[in-house]
Amino acid sequence: MEITEINVTLRDEEKLKAFVNVTFDDVFVIRGMKVIKGSTGYFISMPSRKMPDGTFRDIAHPITNEFRNFIEKVILDKYHEVAEADQSHNE
Repeated sequence: MEITEINVTLRDEEKLKAFVNVTFDDVFVIRGMKVIKGSTGYFISMPSRKMPDGTFRDIAHPITNEFRNFIEKVILDKYHEVAEADQSHNE
């Protein structure tokens, strides 16, 4: 499986830093991932749905830790690239 496109929409909020859509093999897209700035650094939050009891459940997510680490690295690399380009453009 290959990531063929990553679209990053920057946000200027305290914790929420971006929304991300990822396309796989030019045929499947996951929309609504989030780049979050946590107390120990940046991480990816998968798209989720609020359940009747008030908790949230991911509606799409990696099955293995290996793939989670891979996708998180690729998305965060792209986020930092887009954020740096935006900062340079706004100076």
